[in-house]
Formats: sequence, C-alpha cells, structure tokens
Amino acid sequence: MVNEILRTDIPDDWNIKKLEPDVGFVRSGKRLPKGYYVTPIPTQHPYIRVADMRPGYVDVDGLMYVPDEAYFRIQKYRIYRDDIYISVAGTLGIVGQISDYLDGANLTENANRITDIKCNIKFLMYWLMSSKIQGLINQTQTLGAQPKLALTRIRNFPIILPPIEEQEQIAEVLCNVDTLISNLRKLIRKKKDIRQGTMQMLVTGKKRLDGFSGDWVKINLAKNSRLKARIGWQGLTTAEYLDEGYSYLITGTDFKDGRINWNGCHYVNYDRYVQDPNIQVSNGDLLLTKDGTIGKVAYISDLNRPATLNSGVFVVKPITDAYTAHFMFYVLESSVFKEFLQQLSAGSTINHLYQKDLVKFDLYVPPTTEEQEAITGILFDMDLDIYKLEEKLSKYQKIMQGMMEELLTGKVRLV
Repeated sequence: MVNEILRTDIPDDWNIKKLEPDVGFVRSGKRLPKGYYVTPIPTQHPYIRVADMRPGYVDVDGLMYVPDEAYFRIQKYRIYRDDIYISVAGTLGIVGQISDYLDGANLTENANRITDIKCNIKFLMYWLMSSKIQGLINQTQTLGAQPKLALTRIRNFPIILPPIEEQEQIAEVLCNVDTLISNLRKLIRKKKDIRQGTMQMLVTGKKRLDGFSGDWVKINLAKNSRLKARIGWQGLTTAEYLDEGYSYLITGTDFKDGRINWNGCHYVNYDRYVQDPNIQVSNGDLLLTKDGTIGKVAYISDLNRPATLNSGVFVVKPITDAYTAHFMFYVLESSVFKEFLQQLSAGSTINHLYQKDLVKFDLYVPPTTEEQEAITGILFDMDLDIYKLEEKLSKYQKIMQGMMEELLTGKVRLV
C-alpha cells in the first residue's frame, strides 16, 4: 500500500508513515454481551452502530442506547471525541469523529476506533476519507457473508504527513467547508420537518386554506384510478437491463425523495417499451412501489425521454375528476397512506402490495380540484426550495472532495 502512495508526487518535506504505530493505535469495537439489547431510550448510554455513522459525524437521529450493566461490561470499548471511528463491516470505510454529546459512547463491533493520535486529528480524519485510502478499502475482499475490513489492514494504512503547522492549516480550511456543509444539512433537515408538518395538516384537512370551505369528500383510490404494472415479468430478464437504450426502465430502487433518480436508471430497447402501452410513463404520472420496500411514491415532472416500468412499480392515473395526481402524491407520502399500510400488514411485514389491496384504500379529499391544486402549489414550492438546497449541498460536497484531493496530497500548498 505504501508503494501506491509513493507513486504520488508529494512535497519533499512531507513524510509517509504507517498508521500504527507511527500515527495512532487501532482498536476494535465490541458486540453487546449476550442477553442485552439496544433500545431507543435516551436515558441509557449511547451505543454507536454503523447505521448511525456518516462521513465526518454520527447522526443522532435513531441512535440506540444500552443499559448500565452492559455499558460497564464493555467500558474499555468506548470511543471518545479525540478518537476517529472507521466502519469495518456492512458499509466499509465510513470515517469520522463523535460529538461531545457522545463522548464515551460504546462502539459496535462492526467499527474500529483510532486512538492516541499523534498528528492533527482532523487532518488524519480527512486523509482517511480521501480517495487514496477509500480506494484501498474498496479493494477489500469478501470474507464469508459480507465484506470485512481487517484490523491489521487498517493498521498498515499509509499516512502522508506534512509538517504539523501545515496539517493544522489544511485541517482548518477543510473544517470551514465542512461546517458550511453541516449547516446546510441542518437547514435542509429543518425545512423537511416543516414540510412534513405542513403536508400532514393540509392533506388531512386539519388546516384549510383561505377562501375554501365545504366538507371533504370520501373517495376510493382504486375506483377513481387506473392502476397498471408490468404483468409478471413479460419475459423481461435482468440481461435486458441496459446501460443505454431507447427507454428508461424504472425500478423500485430508482425512487428518491419523491422523484426518480434518472441517473441510476437502466434502459430497455424499443420493443420492450412499445410492448405494453399501459405502463408507458409520462410527466404528470404518479408511481408507487409494490415490491420490496412497498409504498414509495414519486411524481413525474422532469421526464425527458420515453420510460416504462419493471414489475415492481404501479403507475397510478386518475380516471375521474375526484382527485389530481399531484395532490394524491402528497396523500400517499403522508401518514394517511402509511397508516393504511400498517393496518394492511396487521403488525407483520409485507413485501408485496397487490392491486386488490388498494381497493380497500378510502380517503377524504377536498371537494374541488381548485383546493387540491392550491394545497399542491404550497407543498410543491416547499419541495422546490428543498431540492435547490440539496443541489447546492451536492455542489459543496464536490468542491470539498476536490479540495481534499488537492490539499491532502500537496498538489496545492497553503504555505
């Protein structure tokens, strides 16, 4: 691995070290003692899992906790704010630091911690997040059922080290951009929370817009819609999932935040597209997943080429003037539909949504399409605001990645 780094031209006054013992010490996390379980009760002690880890920080939403007895039995596996974590199973190579709130938290056995760090901690964290180290991690071979990043492999990671003053300057510059990104994430999360609350009030009629009155009308989704999906697979095989072709092939994995991620879509040829006009997708259509993770929805408004569906997705089109597709999109995103799915499953896990299931879905809608469109307009404006912020976040993240590549290898010097 050191030879890989030596191929990179680095300044003469920079050194290449091995992570352990030159820079710090790598220690494992610990599985909970048998008989103990994590809980969402925040009065106990934090237990950090890979699911909580993000590049640079731990997401405390959804954090789990362990009771006193378990906490003290695995106390030597705690992680502190001056340590760095790195995930070693599941999603490999997530690197970051914990906040003051989590100082002394227990760490899952699926992550390691780097302690007693002898260089600038932030500099080391960014180096471990860089494409050089992440590229080495991606070469990890599968051991057993899932990829595993071995402790000895991490200990042998090569670390490029400028003089300490330059480490501090590089870390400060990257931290400033990181703070900008972090603040933008917080703003997006806040706006999403506001949007969610507003949506719940508007699509349930708990809050009425000025100028509208009259009782909401009970309708049935299936009776007022045309619900279509690919019948079986129609002979479609995964070998026909193309990297380029005539038509997008939309699958359940392409749904993201109420939209379709066109960049991730596969394609099919012309014959497959024209095979079934019922599942040809157009702007203004509403899509609903019916296999795997059921109940994900997307409203199509940015389609720029032909598109069709695989067997795991419904296209939902109104056939009466009882509702507009865009309004129904927000209903299906709300607790109204989620509660219906919960009742449908009756406490069990369901992995398929049938058309006959949607025959049971009754809901209340505003009596006029004008009110539906007014509600939709407010929520769409909020969505557009969030979308623009997410585009801005993506731009900042790319800038951050570029700066890391330049600064951490000495291609650009700050001194």
